Amino acid sequence: MEERGEPQVIVPPDGAGGLELEPLVLASSSPRRAEILRAVGWPFEAVAANVDETARGGEEVVEYVERLACEKAEAVAEGRASGLVVGADTVVAVGGQVLGKPSDDEDARRMLRLLSGRWHDVLTGVALVRAETGEVLVSHELTRVRFAAMSDEEIDGYIATGEPADKAGAYGVQGRASLFIEEIEGDYWNVVGLPVRLLYKLAGESRGS
Repeated sequence: MEERGEPQVIVPPDGAGGLELEPLVLASSSPRRAEILRAVGWPFEAVAANVDETARGGEEVVEYVERLACEKAEAVAEGRASGLVVGADTVVAVGGQVLGKPSDDEDARRMLRLLSGRWHDVLTGVALVRAETGEVLVSHELTRVRFAAMSDEEIDGYIATGEPADKAGAYGVQGRASLFIEEIEGDYWNVVGLPVRLLYKLAGESRGS
């Protein structure tokens, strides 16, 4: 669960050239999502959303990530008179199990053993809420990732770096876990935590509606 904080205004120094990128309110404290927006020159401010991330009984994984994305965006939009608020939620799904962030090292070890030597899905729900009208747009991105087989020593060594602690599925594709990624099918940025192409598409739909 994320903690609500003071707004952090971040305007990338180089802008985005001739692209039309409406400033966003990022309903997240995730440094990875902020880094992605900076990388594409998308102006934003970050405000953490405080929502209950418990899954509901019988809830499918797509329903779950889209619902949480909406709840995060709506929680931040409620306190604003205007602005385009984006919420996102990312999970890993493998063998019928949904993996969020590990609760401790042993949970991270369990997750990495599940992922070792097999394909898994990374799903991110993305929601846009226009604060002044309450209009909501929501969708999701799915990317497939294949891990190499990992020895217990490699798993323990990776956990010891501390990198798995705050990441869905207990790994960061942009960090040391890249040593074990054999193949990716789909949007790489979705695995990092924010499918920016999908976000750009939804933002265009919001402007046109």
